[in-house]
Amino acid sequence: MLSAKVSAALNKQIEMEGSSSQYYLAMASWAETQGLNGVSAFLYVHTDEERMHMLKLLKFVNERGGHGIVPALKQPPVTFKSVKSVFEEILKHEMKVTAEINNLVEITLKEKDYTTHNFLQWYVSEQIEEEALARQIVDKLKLIGDDKSGLYFFDRDLEGMAKTEAAKEAKTGKTEK
Repeated sequence: MLSAKVSAALNKQIEMEGSSSQYYLAMASWAETQGLNGVSAFLYVHTDEERMHMLKLLKFVNERGGHGIVPALKQPPVTFKSVKSVFEEILKHEMKVTAEINNLVEITLKEKDYTTHNFLQWYVSEQIEEEALARQIVDKLKLIGDDKSGLYFFDRDLEGMAKTEAAKEAKTGKTEK
């Protein structure tokens, strides 16, 4: 059984994961309207992944005798300055998510909820991957600078990554992360 404190913290994380999904969805839609089909495909895959993170948490809370709350979400931004700014925002956001996951882990230890602590280790590992990927993408965009041909190839590469991730998901029925 979950303590009230752990349940509340998990529900807060459910909201954060849902917000992440909506944020990436808004970015994907913007990128698509800018002709950046690879960037949008990549972000559409990641919006689904964030939603899966939310669902995984929600189901866990319910399975442990709590009540996973479906949150009301604020509308994310509609437009973005540039592709580089999108991925810089993603990196900042993922760092914030990491901090929240770490806080959640700390709460489970203080509450001596080792089952939830163990469950959260998947999220700890996931955040290492998420931050590393965002950082790599930001670094590539810094190398490209204002070069339009570089952006073209970057967009094409992200489209390939999105197709690979989608194919893995279709094959296994879940995300690989």
